Amino acid sequence: MSTGPNRILDEFAKLMTDAAGAAQGVRREVETAFKGQAERVLNSMDVVQREEFEAARDMAAKAREENTRLAARIEALEAKLAELTGQAAPATAAKPRPKK
Repeated sequence: MSTGPNRILDEFAKLMTDAAGAAQGVRREVETAFKGQAERVLNSMDVVQREEFEAARDMAAKAREENTRLAARIEALEAKLAELTGQAAPATAAKPRPKK
């Protein structure tokens, strides 16, 4: 068993180790509480998650591409129909916008 100054230093080191462990436990509890509160606030604000936003953005881009492709196909079919019937091709009201 240690005596004198060594025992005091050993006890002090043990106390510091215990305090560090307790501080880490408190830190984990505070982080958990903060994350829970942040999730509740974000859910109440109807904020979408990044994965949902990216999926919707990808769907919108695909729909835009499909719309452009179909508009070009309609224009080609109208021109062909006008050629077959001998009429002037109708002017299309809305041209597809270029992709941004």
